[in-house]
Amino acid sequence: MAQMRGSGSYGMAAPITCPPSGRFLIVVTFIEDAVRIITQWNDQLLYLHDYRHIPSGLTHLFLILNVIAMVACSTLVIIRKHSERAVGGLIAVVITQALGYGLIFDLNFFLRNLSVMGGLLMVLSDSWVRKTKAFAGLPQLEEKDRKMYFQLAGRILLIFLFIGFVFSGQWSVWRVAVSLIGLMACVMVVVGFKAKFSATLLVVILSVFNILVNNFWTLHEHHPHKDFAKYDFFQILSIVGGLLLLVNSGPGQFSIDEKKKVY
Repeated sequence: MAQMRGSGSYGMAAPITCPPSGRFLIVVTFIEDAVRIITQWNDQLLYLHDYRHIPSGLTHLFLILNVIAMVACSTLVIIRKHSERAVGGLIAVVITQALGYGLIFDLNFFLRNLSVMGGLLMVLSDSWVRKTKAFAGLPQLEEKDRKMYFQLAGRILLIFLFIGFVFSGQWSVWRVAVSLIGLMACVMVVVGFKAKFSATLLVVILSVFNILVNNFWTLHEHHPHKDFAKYDFFQILSIVGGLLLLVNSGPGQFSIDEKKKVY
């Protein structure tokens, strides 16, 4: 992102950009999914054909297009090129996979992917920086306004993963405590109050949860939950990447934090 500074007829932009590690984390679930499809090619074809009843030719085309889109768009996000097309392509992948694999009505899948899309929207808002020069009387508002709206949408979507966490699984004392703290942090993220602090808190909670619960590397190769734990692990990493982008760039204009600066 960029903040305009200076006086007179021109303003100089001071860019604040998402670090490469944050962008990599945001798309890491797509990279892992592409690798999964390639390494489990026959199993993927069998599932799509036998259980989803998709014709053989279309199953091959579906998987090939998904792999190409995920690898190409993820690379573009990381290197900060053609961000709008890259984010649009990855969101299209999420939607087509939900339809292709029959997960469109799976609440857990739906909430998690809303959070992933929230991270992608944060990437998109990060890419819409102001012009390096702005002429007096001709304010450059379009990109700034779009960025504000997408930052707000990204903040809201990012917290859906935690909502899914709260309403799934068996309850215990630690789960209640973590859920209450996490929900307070989620509300703070949405309204943009102490947004950097609350996003950092969610990063810590999700990271600890990810390591303790989704430790797929400790499971036997043929363990029935290994693939899901691995998938879940990388999805949470992507959402952590979105939260790190929020920590780095701030909540945007539609937030209590920014309003406090004005008043």
